[in-house]
Amino acid sequence: MPVPVVPKNALSFGAGFLYWAPLGTSVPSSTVAGSVFTDNWPAGWILLGVTREGHEFSYELSTEDVEAAEYLDPIATVTNGRTVGMSFELMQVHAQNLKRALNGGNIATSGSGATLRSEYTPPAMGQEVRCMLGWEASDLTERLYAEQCFQTGTLTVSRNKGANNAGLPTEWRLEPAADGQPFHHIFAGAIRG
Repeated sequence: MPVPVVPKNALSFGAGFLYWAPLGTSVPSSTVAGSVFTDNWPAGWILLGVTREGHEFSYELSTEDVEAAEYLDPIATVTNGRTVGMSFELMQVHAQNLKRALNGGNIATSGSGATLRSEYTPPAMGQEVRCMLGWEASDLTERLYAEQCFQTGTLTVSRNKGANNAGLPTEWRLEPAADGQPFHHIFAGAIRG
């Protein structure tokens, strides 16, 4: 038998780009040419900015084993739940990112330019809003969008000395949208397909 050549051509590098949009914003059409996405994200999607260490996508199934007295091993494994999420720490601390990290609220402003004053107040309990999240790989060959997201993490802002700047750590749950899916992951080109 000849020694096989192990494939190594579908590696993925870099943090890519994180996007945020209000609930109900159009999703990208994900047009591909030359093995990369060539279309822009639709109006309403904004770049979230730099993150501390990129982002993590998580997908966890909750399962239970079906046991029978006649077998030592479970005779089946059934799914009873699923949790899908994304987590990242935003490094740009401003009123808009705080509003996104706390699922809404209000920003009251006065003045302009160098005299602009912005005051954020969090949403009333039960008045939090969902949003949409998106991600695109640095090489434009992968995209992910989630149409209904809710930030469930504890927001702990650390203020330290030196280069250890403050950030807004977030943990998002990706909830099923109208089509029943919590996310769509799209790939461009033959190598990624």
